[in-house]
Amino acid sequence: MDEVRGYAVYLFDEALQVLGEAIRPYLQDGPGGPHVFCREVDAGGVLLNMQLDGRMGDGKPVAIELMVPTGMVRMIVSARSDGAFGFHPRSQAAPAVAALDD
Repeated sequence: MDEVRGYAVYLFDEALQVLGEAIRPYLQDGPGGPHVFCREVDAGGVLLNMQLDGRMGDGKPVAIELMVPTGMVRMIVSARSDGAFGFHPRSQAAPAVAALDD
């Protein structure tokens, strides 16, 4: 499986309304709502700079740079698929937990 790394950028509902059809091709739906999935983000200025991977109409890959005012951004979430994340029992810890029940 290919490793996935990037960022899900969630915009305020008002921002989605203001941007309208211009932002729609870049949005993906997910459990947290519509978001823009980016390879890289730079939030160091007045504009949030998002680097996206896209495809032309003929299927050729294209690098896309999308910028929106930082005031439109509700939340940015780092997305990774290269390992476990969070607080949960690890497979190595399972026997030790089972031993406590004896």
